[in-house]
Amino acid sequence: MSTRDTTPLLDVRDIALSIGGLHILRGITFDVREGEFFTVIGPNGAGKTSLLNVISRIYRPTGGSVMFDGTPLLEAKRSSLATLGIARTFQNLALFEHMDVMDNVVLGRQRLMKSGVLSGSVWFGRARREETIARQACEPLIDLMGLGDYLARPIRDLPYGIKKRIELARALAVEPRLLLLDEPAAGMNDEETDELAEWILVAKRELGLTIVMIEHDMGLVTRLGDRSLVLDFGTTITIESPRAAISDPRVIAAYLGDDSEEADDPTLTGNIALKIPKRVAKGARR
Repeated sequence: MSTRDTTPLLDVRDIALSIGGLHILRGITFDVREGEFFTVIGPNGAGKTSLLNVISRIYRPTGGSVMFDGTPLLEAKRSSLATLGIARTFQNLALFEHMDVMDNVVLGRQRLMKSGVLSGSVWFGRARREETIARQACEPLIDLMGLGDYLARPIRDLPYGIKKRIELARALAVEPRLLLLDEPAAGMNDEETDELAEWILVAKRELGLTIVMIEHDMGLVTRLGDRSLVLDFGTTITIESPRAAISDPRVIAAYLGDDSEEADDPTLTGNIALKIPKRVAKGARR
């Protein structure tokens, strides 16, 4: 077996993060194999987005290490992540509604382009050539994400689910090996979530992606994920398959925050972030 087969693509060791004296993450350790769909779940305030912010170089941890394909990621500049092959989406849409679909997707390639500010502003020479190449490179992504029918429509007039798909296509324009998804289904209804799940799977399969996803929708997590890291108050509860994770009594206690029968109803507890089916919660406490 080759080293590539045995070495994780992403290797996170003993990550600690403190902000203003508050301990956000405590000794978080996990690895993600190439081609894996790895999910991070946990109640609100568990540290999920903070963990993604460490990996994507937005936060500097107070301890630990992150290796990406053998490269010490914490020593890399945030601006170099695209070059390394890492892309990320965020919870909130950040599309430019005055631009069309193609322009928004092409923006994902900006960090791969080398033309300077001056040549880019007047659009000549290298800037023009790079823009042409970028658009040609993004055309397959437009087709892959089923966005061809929306090219001529203003972004502001498109349904929310389509906007989410455009955001996904923009992240894919980086040509990543590792895609970080921060609550991709946030604000979506069940139908939109199911549709987005299909497009994510299409992208993973066709582009050979490794994915790390934060998500509150347990249906989406169990449908897509290979393994789940469960966090609570910045610590690791467990790392196992999504279905095994939501059956773990420790995970149920973290989400429901109460061992009473009242807590079987997720709507009755204030700190729950996603709905654990009643039959799973009850079965785990027997």
